[in-house]
Amino acid sequence: MFTPPVRYTPDVETIALDEQDTIKRLNSAFDIILERTAEDYGHAVRSVHAKSHGILRGEMLIDGDLPPELAQGLFAKPGTHPVYLRMSTNAGDILPDTISLPRGLAIKVLDVEGERLPGAQGTTQDFIMVNGKVFQAKTADKFLGNLKLLARTTDRIEGVKKVASATLRGVRQAIEAVGLEPPAAVNSLGGAPQAEPLGETYYSTTPFRYGAYIAKFSIAPVAPAMTALTGSEIDVDGRDNAIREDVQVEMRGIDAEWEFRVQLCRDLEKQPVEDPTVAWDEQDAPFVKVATIRAAAQDSWDPALVQAVNEEMRFGIWTGLAAHQPLGNINRARNEAYRHSADFRARVNGCPYHEPAATDA
Repeated sequence: MFTPPVRYTPDVETIALDEQDTIKRLNSAFDIILERTAEDYGHAVRSVHAKSHGILRGEMLIDGDLPPELAQGLFAKPGTHPVYLRMSTNAGDILPDTISLPRGLAIKVLDVEGERLPGAQGTTQDFIMVNGKVFQAKTADKFLGNLKLLARTTDRIEGVKKVASATLRGVRQAIEAVGLEPPAAVNSLGGAPQAEPLGETYYSTTPFRYGAYIAKFSIAPVAPAMTALTGSEIDVDGRDNAIREDVQVEMRGIDAEWEFRVQLCRDLEKQPVEDPTVAWDEQDAPFVKVATIRAAAQDSWDPALVQAVNEEMRFGIWTGLAAHQPLGNINRARNEAYRHSADFRARVNGCPYHEPAATDA
């Protein structure tokens, strides 16, 4: 038997006195990335996860007969919702795929009823995940330090980045060869495996309110054609957009299916809210399926869909229900900073973003 889940109360969060100052400095660091890439490309792109590898339409089917602790928020009652999915890598500049970086998966669930988070427009619920279990920084000020490093190297010395990426891949492989887990920074700076996006499991890394409780989220492939790709790597030699090209070929023949899973916090000491560098041990707090996401075989780089999602939408963890309020220092910092970035992109491109409804899907 597992320990009962911890109930959410506002005092699970600890708000530092200097958080607002840190957030202002995060905005300044993001501005360096945004302004530099907009100048170089003649077009503003996202300050993180700028390069997309595939855009999909699908649906989320929420399970029926969930136990009360899992029937919360969006998942309180069974139903089907249209979704958009965006696969990406985490840099703020659009790099050739020979520079290997962690994968990201953003999900926008449409037509979600319920009380909204402050400033959350529309009726959508966003989930943003990466193919790693922890965030690379414990606090917003540590995140700021990492971001300043990325800002200094954004869209600069691409050849050096390629060499550094190859070196870091070697470092990661050497660490793994002796049975150790490489630091998250090794992957985030260019040492990540060239993983097949459709075979990866993705994690929220940070905690969220889950109605009356607290949780992290995950999405895992279950279609046999996808699990067959798990652990394999894409051959990127000589192809700047190899990941996008391979995903496009694969999705023409795959009816994609993932399980959406929830990991309830059961001990605030073992599963802390304010330190996303700590992985919540699945022996103590297992992931449990609450929904299925399906995307039928399709063109994952359809120009109209790419325009609608890449240019006319934003994904943000603070877009959604009050029942899924992001928790912790990192998540609070991501609120204003990510909206600041999206506003810059909309302003420079003259293309305001909007939250879609089912009629748009």
